[in-house]
Amino acid sequence: MMAETTTLTALGLLPGFDTANIHQITLRCLFRWWYCSVAVDRAFKQSDQPCSPYIHLGIFLPAPINSMEVYICLASGSSCSYQQSRVLMAKSHETTSRKPPGLRLFKGAKALRNYQTFVLVLTFLAYTCFHMTRKITSIVKSELDPQTKVGSAWGRLHTRNSLNIGWSPFNTADGSTLLGEIDVAFLAVYSLGMFFAGHLGDRMDLRIVLTIGMISTAIFTALFGAGYWLNIHNFYYFLVFQMIAGLFQSSGWPSVVAVVGNWFGKSKRGLIMGIWNAHTSIGNISGSLLAASLLKFGWGWSFAIPSIIMALAGLVVFFFLPVSPDVMEIDIDDGEVNSDKDTAKEPLLEPGQEVKHKAIGFLEAWRIPGVAPFALCLFFSKLVAYTFLYWLPFYISHTPIGNEYLSDAMAGSLSTVFDVGGVLGGVLAGHISDRLNARAITAASFMYCAIPALFLYRTYGSMSMMSNICLMFITGMFVNGPYALITTAVSADLGTHSSLNGNSRALATVTAIIDGTGSVGAAIGPLLTGYISTESWSAVFTMLMAAALLAGLLLTHLVCAELRGKLSSNVSKVVANAQTTCSDQV
Repeated sequence: MMAETTTLTALGLLPGFDTANIHQITLRCLFRWWYCSVAVDRAFKQSDQPCSPYIHLGIFLPAPINSMEVYICLASGSSCSYQQSRVLMAKSHETTSRKPPGLRLFKGAKALRNYQTFVLVLTFLAYTCFHMTRKITSIVKSELDPQTKVGSAWGRLHTRNSLNIGWSPFNTADGSTLLGEIDVAFLAVYSLGMFFAGHLGDRMDLRIVLTIGMISTAIFTALFGAGYWLNIHNFYYFLVFQMIAGLFQSSGWPSVVAVVGNWFGKSKRGLIMGIWNAHTSIGNISGSLLAASLLKFGWGWSFAIPSIIMALAGLVVFFFLPVSPDVMEIDIDDGEVNSDKDTAKEPLLEPGQEVKHKAIGFLEAWRIPGVAPFALCLFFSKLVAYTFLYWLPFYISHTPIGNEYLSDAMAGSLSTVFDVGGVLGGVLAGHISDRLNARAITAASFMYCAIPALFLYRTYGSMSMMSNICLMFITGMFVNGPYALITTAVSADLGTHSSLNGNSRALATVTAIIDGTGSVGAAIGPLLTGYISTESWSAVFTMLMAAALLAGLLLTHLVCAELRGKLSSNVSKVVANAQTTCSDQV
């Protein structure tokens, strides 16, 4: 230790250093930072003995050397071991680098509840924008591929659509197929990117990942719409930009779920995330209404304006989103910031405490109990939900309601009823699963109820406008309920599963696996619909009912396990009550 102390003294890192030469230290600080790290490591790595408290590194040094004082806990004159110093070095660097620039101006804010509300609102806004831009293509489909319709118009707006010649290459006989191929290309890249996005999310700053995803999505969505002004009719132009947009869209969901999971415990997680997950439906509704209202100016505007909104929201996320309580130095257990006074009194690390967890691998995440069945269930659940997302406005505009046809704009507006039902379904599924403490039972029950709802909507939805609205609302409630539950509360639960031993760095990976698997189904559903719908829409609904049935069946094992657990719990309560009664009688 004496040799290393001599080396440090020669470098001017001990008390007695001449401060007049501080400008020389500034020029050579990077070299000295590295050298000091090596010297200190050699000094007490092998024995893991406490570092002498009289080595006050950084007292006279400018940044970044001054941060060394924090890293090896010498500022207060206390001692620490080598392992403690390395953990604190990594943790201090992580916290400093991840604090949002905008929140550095509000250092006095310490209330956990305020931050939780702020995070919910900001992530809600972020993913609303993702779904808003994702919904546009379903509204523009009928403008690009206006098939000839028979019958009178429902409203005066339809007369314009009947004269629309569409947009090449989508206004040909195979236009629906081409639009379906664009959808499946988008969703295929989206599902593939989801796995990588989750992997990155557990290893990088979630705020940066989310910001890049939002702004890049906005750019490539706008470029898709730019084909209108540039008079582009090349199919591969639209295909490529939609695929790139899908890649950046994949960064959204793992990031927002991981952030919300960091800020909220498991108590009432289903209800909170059920309400929060309304962003999916709100995004679909806002995207539908905004895109439909802009169609009269040209379909390119339906892409441009939502893209601008999303880019602005991405900047807000960059400046203000705190990804975890640790970033804001908040204790999530009691909601209070650890004061300097408390920190000085308490040990920096408890004996044997593991502060830094390693992000789990892809295959390891698959082995977490419950991940595989819920992921496969979501495969079929999203197949149904995304078929409605991409094809419902097209189906409405090409199916007579009360012997009348709707215009493209009115069909897009009417399709929002499905998403309104989805909002209620997500809240109900989350609340019921919290009350029953049974995620699998709730999700499976909703999927089974979706089967008759789909049948009734196809059979009786065209009788009148009122029947269409009511049945569409009910269908949206049962289709989107389990989809919302699995992608939010279930993903957050499994990402913090007890088998992980407190390792929270699995959350984004688990979320990506579940939603990524579901997104594969989301890609297949619209693709099959593009082909099958040219023959029969009844066949499309048969496919959707079969998918809903399979989604419920895949949870059978988990449903049985939850039922056994509840049965044994009830039996234990009955036995305990009986014993208590007998004791009282004696």
